[in-house]
Amino acid sequence: MAQKKVPKNILGEDLVTCGSDPITGFYRDGCCDTGPEDAGSHTVCVAVTDEFLEFTASVGNDLSTPMPAYGFPGLKTGDRWCLCASRWLQAFNAGHAPKVYVRSTHEAALRIIPMDVLTASAADLH
Repeated sequence: MAQKKVPKNILGEDLVTCGSDPITGFYRDGCCDTGPEDAGSHTVCVAVTDEFLEFTASVGNDLSTPMPAYGFPGLKTGDRWCLCASRWLQAFNAGHAPKVYVRSTHEAALRIIPMDVLTASAADLH
């Protein structure tokens, strides 16, 4: 039986857990891991801010309102969350991107966001 490949972060290291309260990740395992069924590439681990939540709601993606039917508690400032790479880049380009935990950001995010942009927004490299 083949062993599961250990996911890597954007630094080429083993992917570190992003957050467990609330539980995050496409697979709801606390990690920003991804796979073929994750069309949104939920690969960028961030520290949620009010500024980002206001921005994302203004473009049609309300992440602060709980949706119990989907097991979604709603996010608040300080939560760590796996964002879609394209949504983070959209917020970055608009000046509202939250800080990134690069050690918890999956290497697949690099398909959408340049490495220097992610590391310049790092919460865990300085």
